[in-house]
Amino acid sequence: MRYLIIGNSAAAIGAVEGIREIDKVGSICLISDEMYHTYSRPLISYYLQGKTDKDKMKYRDSDFYEKNSCQPMLGDTAVKIDHKKGNVILESKNKVAYDKLLIATGSRAFIPPIDGLKNVKKKFTFMKFDDVLALEKELTQDSRVLIMGAGLIGLKCAEGIYGRVKSIDVVDLAPRILSSILDDEGAQIIKNRICDKINFKLGAKVDKFNHNLAYLSDGTIQEFDILIIAVGVRPNIEIFANCGGVVDKGIVTNEKQETSITNIYAAGDVCESYDSSCDSRRILAILPNAYAQGRVAGINMAGGSISNKDSLPINALGLFGTHMVTAGSYAGDSFADTKHGYKRLFIKDGILRGYIIIDHIDKAGIYTALIRDKAPLSSDDFNLIRVSPSLAAFSDAYRLRILSGSDNNI
Repeated sequence: MRYLIIGNSAAAIGAVEGIREIDKVGSICLISDEMYHTYSRPLISYYLQGKTDKDKMKYRDSDFYEKNSCQPMLGDTAVKIDHKKGNVILESKNKVAYDKLLIATGSRAFIPPIDGLKNVKKKFTFMKFDDVLALEKELTQDSRVLIMGAGLIGLKCAEGIYGRVKSIDVVDLAPRILSSILDDEGAQIIKNRICDKINFKLGAKVDKFNHNLAYLSDGTIQEFDILIIAVGVRPNIEIFANCGGVVDKGIVTNEKQETSITNIYAAGDVCESYDSSCDSRRILAILPNAYAQGRVAGINMAGGSISNKDSLPINALGLFGTHMVTAGSYAGDSFADTKHGYKRLFIKDGILRGYIIIDHIDKAGIYTALIRDKAPLSSDDFNLIRVSPSLAAFSDAYRLRILSGSDNNI
């Protein structure tokens, strides 16, 4: 069996390991447009801070490809899939044949169509190691940095460059920071803690650029030396869409990570997944989910049978010394606790659907398990867990299921 994987991040690595659980001898070829050994992308901001290095960023040991009899083709880009002939055409004009194909192409930074943006000389995105290396060459103690986007990527970039530049200004159209994962109260807590490090312009957007001047919608003219674009991402679905595959916001897959084209699978940020917290399909651009989807795809590609039913949006984030965890969907009634940091739980139909926790995050895993299990909460159960999450609040049968892991689907 010939396995071909387009990608080299968490989903791709999960697929290699999933394949090798079932098939020890089939050939595995892995294509990546980057030149690097597989690395953990969330660590790129820590590289800028000097808290890690290139070797420590590796997602797997240096001998990973060799140990798994995997042929990496690094620094080449897959440009076309010919699923009728069973091959992938590369930018180098080479063709790679496959019996089973996984698309794990991830996502890319969205570049907004802003007047004058093309004339900004020092502009960067912040998603890949090459982005970090290019940005680092331009940073000086006199640099005035403007970041478009107060989300996860933009603020992790700000953390990475803090102390290495003169000033950091962050502009975002949303009225609060981290708007995709925090509510108003949680966002204000984080903003209050970091506003001495970052100058925020919220509820505004850049209307146009004139070289090193940004004209904002609130009338402000912002000077800068370096521009970081972090206003969102787009899944790299084009190679699959161009060969006739079914896509929506991402590549459409089933629970086995199969796509609409026979023998082609997809995993990671490029595909839509079932979010069990809100019973709907959406892109879940989270590293643990990407790995889990890749492993499911790999096992099924190799002839096994396994389903991915427990994907959740989960974010564990450290930012300037503050730690937070969010998970699930923010539907239904909410209950806040501000006695110990900040915690908000979201309950719908007697089931915990999501949560936001800032500071005391050590027992967040219990809340995550409750969301995944869709455990019905009595009034007594809820009164206990919203104060102190503990499995002692639940029946012996439920505790046994959770602690034994017997409900795991992947």
